[in-house]
Amino acid sequence: MTDTQSLEALHLMLKSRIFEQHIVKLFASGKMHGTTHLNIGQEACHAGVALALNSGDWIVPTHRCHGYNIATGSSPFAMFSEMFGSSYGLCKGLGGSMHMSDAAHHNLGSSAVVASGVALAIGLSLAQLKLKMNTISVALFGDGATSRGVLHECLNMASIWGLPTLFFLENNGYGMSSKSTQMISTDSLISRAQGYNIAGEKVDGNNVNAVYEACCRARDYIINNKKPYMIEAITYRSNGHSKSDPCKYRTREEEQAWTQKDPIKFLKDQLIKKNIIDNDSYKEMISQNVNFMQDEEDKAQKFKDVRLTLDEAQKYVFAESEVPVNTCKDFHRAYGREAIREAIFEEAQRDPSVYLIGEDIGLYGGCFKVTGDLYSKISSQIIETPISEEGFGGMAVGASMLGLRPIVEIMYGDFATLISDSLINHASKLRFMSAGQFKVPIVFRLPMGCGTGHGAQHSQSLESLFTNVPGLKVVAPSTPRKAKALLKASIRDNNPVVFVEYKLMYDLNGEIGDENDIMELGKCDIERNGDQLTLISYGYMSQVCRLAINEFVLDHPDKIGAIEFIDLCSLKPLDNESLINSVRKTHNAIIVQEAPKFGGYSNEISTLLNSDKEIFKTLNNPICVLGGKEIPIPFNRELEKIAIPTVLEINEKLKEILI
Repeated sequence: MTDTQSLEALHLMLKSRIFEQHIVKLFASGKMHGTTHLNIGQEACHAGVALALNSGDWIVPTHRCHGYNIATGSSPFAMFSEMFGSSYGLCKGLGGSMHMSDAAHHNLGSSAVVASGVALAIGLSLAQLKLKMNTISVALFGDGATSRGVLHECLNMASIWGLPTLFFLENNGYGMSSKSTQMISTDSLISRAQGYNIAGEKVDGNNVNAVYEACCRARDYIINNKKPYMIEAITYRSNGHSKSDPCKYRTREEEQAWTQKDPIKFLKDQLIKKNIIDNDSYKEMISQNVNFMQDEEDKAQKFKDVRLTLDEAQKYVFAESEVPVNTCKDFHRAYGREAIREAIFEEAQRDPSVYLIGEDIGLYGGCFKVTGDLYSKISSQIIETPISEEGFGGMAVGASMLGLRPIVEIMYGDFATLISDSLINHASKLRFMSAGQFKVPIVFRLPMGCGTGHGAQHSQSLESLFTNVPGLKVVAPSTPRKAKALLKASIRDNNPVVFVEYKLMYDLNGEIGDENDIMELGKCDIERNGDQLTLISYGYMSQVCRLAINEFVLDHPDKIGAIEFIDLCSLKPLDNESLINSVRKTHNAIIVQEAPKFGGYSNEISTLLNSDKEIFKTLNNPICVLGGKEIPIPFNRELEKIAIPTVLEINEKLKEILI
């Protein structure tokens, strides 16, 4: 590190320290609300990492992020404003202390979920690799994160694919209140990286020069060898885990011993010894930074009450998407799995940023043979993963934020529970928390539903888990044509889409459109017009409803025009207007879903309809919801059939209302 860099490092470390000292006072005085996680004592890590990076390198910090923001160039005024909840904040007051994204300074933003930011970081690295950027991403995490499975998944995948990732571990000796020596089975955390064939080193994390030199070596190694690298920096946080932590789990003697190793004092003493500064110039440096930070706080205080309205905030939930809706005249017949395969192939050919990611999607052709022979047609756009759903789910989210359009195949929809962090905490929220700094154009394909004899852990319908999450779009096609046309629209959308594929649809045969056939997300399909009852469904249950209607009409030909059938296609956004208009006309409604009725998605539609005054006043019968039985899906074939609504049940309900 040159003398100039050393002075810059000292300035950065002082700025971080003084910023956080202001934060302590602001929380103590009640001027800031919520929580914060200070990094006083760890400033050498922040400055050392930041100074070693090149233009275009990205960082993904932890919730203890202030020092990294300052070291990489974020405005303290904008940081103060963010913590005041002001619209002048880095994220317009939508992120707060734990979520300070700063795209202009290549800072993806911190994750409040321990270790999950690592998956986002290797996603950035994946995009950097595929887009030939010749840059790296830094995954920042603490010693507590080394006990999380997602970190190990990410280390493995980064090693397998040679991702340009620097895994930077700040070992401050504690995972919240738990002493590392009591919670970690090794006294050498760097050995965990070595177990995944990743090179690395341990450094004094309170020596900024040592951190800087190690990061420079790491970056050169990553670029030249096309392999990841890990650094374990030994440091100490002088404060508690969060603002409410009294540090009862630490001794005052331990704290005092580390005070003697303070990184700012250590660097200052070095610079004085080398005659780069003297005590007077150091005091002047402190004074300059104190005055600067006070000015930044004062300015932020003036605007602290300038906040986004709810309407303004809601505009950041979804990115704008202009997906051209088009119908075609050229059709051909195909099965559901073939329709989905065609959509992926056509979109991958049209857009080189489209990547298919998942397990066993190569030569094997996918668990349900959906991907088929795609590996021989678009092999460069297929990433076959280890069994690491949480890891590659988060990786795909990170990659989508830097230019790729991932299509993530989850082998069974039931395993969406393993990617719930990626979907619920990241994909759905990152655009909002960053106030629109990022888009997350990603599709998660989830094969769901029963009928295949796979038992309770492979046969659920979990769509309602995701319809309750703001920021996610949820699509559930019921025919081969709709599967293709809606998947193409989902891939082109600039937002995260959960694409629910009911497994029994894979074997449905029907007409599908050519490469131009695209359906609009958020619009239902009124397949059949009627004037006495509205039947509403989605996914494979729409096919069951069609069969029930045909059977009913055969038995009651005088009722051929009685039933209006609506296939929802999109669960979120929902086509409220079409549903309301239909039931206003028919004065009766039946809603059918495969998932259990209690807490199910159909209850949302029932609420929507009952909330309309005109419908409520003119209903001939209470709105009926038919759902699966309150039982895990049985393996027994006959029990499996009757665990969900059947043609007979739907037909009986139609008779009850219409006859």
